[in-house]
Amino acid sequence: MPKQKTHKGVRKRFRLTATGKVKHRRAGTSHLQVRLTAKRRRNLRGTGVLASVDTPKIVAALGKYSY
Repeated sequence: MPKQKTHKGVRKRFRLTATGKVKHRRAGTSHLQVRLTAKRRRNLRGTGVLASVDTPKIVAALGKYSY
């Protein structure tokens, strides 16, 4: 049976941590930030951790071992 290919769109948007959690870039950070409050912009910095419910789908799309 052939290997499962990595979904390239998912590979660009998500990364796995060493413990198996999925990191992602927060939405709303690319442009139009003038309308956001300073507090909202500050809280959007960095990466977020994906909800555990969605983790198996992303891991499967990355071609890693599923949970």
